[in-house]
Amino acid sequence: MSLSSSTTPAVVYPETDGEPMAEGSIQYQWIVMIREGLENLFAKRPDVYLASDMFWYPVEGDPDIRVAPDVMVVFGRPKGHRPSYKQWEEGGIPPEVVFEILSPGNRAAEMKDKLRFYEQHGVTEYYVYDPYRVELKGYQRSADKLRPMTRLNGWASPLLGVRFDLSGQELVIVRPNGSPLRPVQEIFNALDETTAELERTVAKAEAMAAKADAIAAERDRIARERDELLATLRAAGIKLPE
Repeated sequence: MSLSSSTTPAVVYPETDGEPMAEGSIQYQWIVMIREGLENLFAKRPDVYLASDMFWYPVEGDPDIRVAPDVMVVFGRPKGHRPSYKQWEEGGIPPEVVFEILSPGNRAAEMKDKLRFYEQHGVTEYYVYDPYRVELKGYQRSADKLRPMTRLNGWASPLLGVRFDLSGQELVIVRPNGSPLRPVQEIFNALDETTAELERTVAKAEAMAAKADAIAAERDRIARERDELLATLRAAGIKLPE
């Protein structure tokens, strides 16, 4: 008599599809700018999680239902590393804000599929930016639909608090304090330049102070020589003018 047992194989949720994060430097630049800019914006919020090009699995047990947004923002979930975003392990909370950055390889059918996915699985705000045409499309949830927004220039996101400015040669995402959203490296570069400028100012001030000290020392030397000459003349009995 033999005993046999069967086990259900564990469901595998792939962490990558082997495709690159972006198709070109422009798309990559915008993904990084938005991702890092929003991370800076919400740095003091431990309950805001951001990710780029990470698989989001909304349905447990079905790894074929997935998408990897260029940038997704989840409110109510802690920061930290994850191999993928499995919604059932995150309190059932879906990403509420999603950004997609278009590249020349994107197709209309692909973008329609993504819109349907985000609509079906709970995204509240969805933004699609084409950096080549400087065009921004936005969708906001109303009931169970993601409906297109009519005016994006000057629009302020209710969830993110940022404003979109399309009046220039490229999109500018403006923080609530009025400054533009910037990636970490750009902030570091600005900090380095500010530090260098401060060091130049200090060096200039020190040089001016040293010059002032030299002038004061020369003035004192001349005054001492004058006093010594006057003393010599008085000792010689020479009457000096009052």
